[in-house]
Amino acid sequence: MTVLSPRAINRATLARQLLLERSDLSVAQAVERLAGMQGQEPKHPYVGLWSRLSDFADADLTAAAAAREVVRATLFRGTLHLVTAEDYLRFRTTLNPVLEAGLKLLGDRAAGLEPEKVAAAARQLLAVEPLTFTEVRDALQAQFPEVNYRALGFCTRMMVPLIISPAETRWGWTANARFTPAEQWIGKKLRRSAAPEELVVRYLEAFGPAGPADFQTWSGLPRAKQLFDSMDLEVFTDESGKTLYDVPGAPRPSEDTVAPVRFLPEFDNLLLAHAKRQRIIADEYRPAVFTKNLRVKSTYLVDGLVAGMWTAEMKRGVATLTLTPFGRTLKKTATELEREGTALLRFLEPDAKTYELVTAS
Repeated sequence: MTVLSPRAINRATLARQLLLERSDLSVAQAVERLAGMQGQEPKHPYVGLWSRLSDFADADLTAAAAAREVVRATLFRGTLHLVTAEDYLRFRTTLNPVLEAGLKLLGDRAAGLEPEKVAAAARQLLAVEPLTFTEVRDALQAQFPEVNYRALGFCTRMMVPLIISPAETRWGWTANARFTPAEQWIGKKLRRSAAPEELVVRYLEAFGPAGPADFQTWSGLPRAKQLFDSMDLEVFTDESGKTLYDVPGAPRPSEDTVAPVRFLPEFDNLLLAHAKRQRIIADEYRPAVFTKNLRVKSTYLVDGLVAGMWTAEMKRGVATLTLTPFGRTLKKTATELEREGTALLRFLEPDAKTYELVTAS
């Protein structure tokens, strides 16, 4: 059985994540290739696509959302994701068990909650017109006065297929956006049968080679080992002997392939799609990136690995990118970071008068 080195695994994953070289794919094609993008906050997929696509402009994603080619909705792991409309229709039913199981997080707040009744009531409300979640919760509270207000909203989010309606703002969605039934927004029916095998293939095409535990971490679906074993997949091992699976013919470039400097937004799926993440970030750096309040900070890659964090701000016309490196930065790398970082600043703050790159001590 072929043994894959850490660099080989890293380069294979970067190739699939469009991080070895920028791609000419359209927004919808890229989002499909990436098996979706974490969309917990609307701005982050814009940055993620800027780092992956040639000549990407924020208007490109905004237009794709307005055209209903891509949608922002609750999906993998019960979190907000940006996916193509077709993928949402294809995989929402497959992920129903994950979303329904998420109701356990309510704990004592679920007292008196009857999920099916609440979901049915929410569907009736939203069939009339798009509503904000505050409006949904207020209306449901009137019908279920004994049930926790937040539990009513969370149940709706998990149980009812909904799309977050885009808006004519720079980052595509407002903080208090309206929600629309998915089938009504997309104009097609959800796939009624689960397709877990298709989801495994899409995962490996975007994040492989990987194992069942990695797929479970990304999707939230349990019992993945049986699923992987039932499929016709290529099998490898890493240097520790862990079995890795892959789809036949998937890109696995040479481990000597150059990996350019790249900036990743908060919550980028590259850092969230594997049970163990050494292929992209050293264990010693994880506490700094993955915070106790469940945020995942913006990072940058050097030679394919997380080498530091970044923040950007603009004050009085000056846009500043602050880098927090995890180790010594080589002169050649500093030059690459300055070039790529300045381009990122120009994308984020096109109206700035000047641009500065600073390194935190």
